[in-house]
Order: sequence, then C-alpha cells, then structure tokens
Amino acid sequence: MAGAIDLNEVAGAKASHQYARMSASKARQVLDLIRDLDLDKAREELQFCDRGAAHEVSKVLNSAVANAEHNESLVADELYVAECWADEGPTLKRWRPRARGRATRINKQTCHITVVVAQLADAELEMRSVRQAAKGTSQGASRSARVAASRGDEAADDTSVDETDEVLEDATDEAPVEDAAAVAEWNEGDADTDGEANAADETPYGVDSLAPPADGSIPDGYLIKGNADSMKYHQPDGRWYDQTVAEAFFATADAAEAAGFTEAGSSSDTDASTDEEG
Repeated sequence: MAGAIDLNEVAGAKASHQYARMSASKARQVLDLIRDLDLDKAREELQFCDRGAAHEVSKVLNSAVANAEHNESLVADELYVAECWADEGPTLKRWRPRARGRATRINKQTCHITVVVAQLADAELEMRSVRQAAKGTSQGASRSARVAASRGDEAADDTSVDETDEVLEDATDEAPVEDAAAVAEWNEGDADTDGEANAADETPYGVDSLAPPADGSIPDGYLIKGNADSMKYHQPDGRWYDQTVAEAFFATADAAEAAGFTEAGSSSDTDASTDEEG
C-alpha cells in the first residue's frame, strides 16, 4: 500500500518495521486508532491500548518522530500521524507432530509496519496556540519543561527564604532587647501572608478544584482526576482512572468541564476536528 502523503512536498518523515512477527490484520486494528491524530493523542491511544501490536506500533511511531527531528529539523509537538499502514510479509511454515505419525502445518504470519508523520498545517498550529494561550500554557511547552521551570521557581523561593532568615537572624542579634517583640510580630505577619498565598494556590482551576496532595493521596470529596497535558478528566469508575497521574482534582464533572477539561473517551475532540476540516 502506498502512502497518500508526498514527503517531497510536505515536511515530514517516516519509519518502518520489516518482518514484524504478527499478522497484518492485527497491526491494522491498532493503526486505525492513531491515523490523523496529533503526536500527543496518538501516544496516549497507544499507551492505553491493550492489544499486543500497540507496543510495536509505538516503537515505529517514535522512530518516525526521531527521523523528523534529526533529519528534517522538525519540532515533535507540531507533528501528526499523516499515514500508517501494514503490508503482509512472508509466512513462516512450521510443523507440529500429530497422532499416528502425521503432522500439522502451522503458518506464522509476518507484516511490514510503516508510519508517516508530517507537520501540522499553519492554520491548525495557530488554532492550537490560541487554545494553549486560553489554558495558560505557552506554545511548544512540554510537561518536562514546565516541571523544570516549576522546580527552578521552588529553588529560587527556597534561596530567598534562606536569605530572609539570615537577615532576620542578623537583625535579631544586633537589635536591642526592646525591638525583639517587633521582630517577632513582623515574622508572624509574614507567615500569615504566606499561608494565605498557599491557600489560594490550592484551587488552581476554580473553587471546586484542588491541587494534588504532597503524599499522593486522593482528597475526600474531590474524586475526579484531571490531566493538564491531555485536558481530560477521569471518573472514579473510568477505565484509565488508576493509571492516570492527576494534576488536579475536581469535586464534580461540571467543575472539570467549566475549567476546560473533557471527559476521557468522549468524542468531543473528534467532532471538533471534523467540523474544523469541514
């Protein structure tokens, strides 16, 4: 099967896995799940797919993305699965002994898996930047970059706190006895201000939302998990609830949808993309 995307005209790259030890029909069932999806959604589909071919297809997809980054100097966040197919390979014939000296033939099928990634159109990239700006994230900022930036801010805060403590210690040592009460009062007022700021940060997506606790537990009354990367929320009885890393907890589904999250497994994204193409 020949791909419909001409890489001489469209920026992209491809990768293939020859002689995969599975039938082409099994590989096609997984490839149909990621066709025309952007890179993040395609990887999410493969991560939670319970078919054995998903592991092989995921490796081919990662190879195609690596080829696009190193050979074509493309950005991974701007890629989508343009084409993917599986061709039948040679059949390996094996024999199994049976009763009365007979033998039964076993056919072990193989296939060739190919995945083509291409750069999104300018209109789609502009629309994505608008959506990310509405969510408060910058264009092309990955989760690892946001985590690194967050850790850098925490280190800066720790440094400023240490410097403040040193200044206060010096001031306490050098201050007269009658000024010790004023220093203690100043410290108490500063602690109250920090407490109010921390309390405000505990609701990142509104009143009915809650930041993940430090111990990794699920807070009482906030059972709905929200993932900021995929902007999906998961109900407690959902299929992927236990495997989802929550970056926010919500009390109700309405609160999650008001914050811009969509329910996992819903067809809202697919319908929106269909309307945009139409």
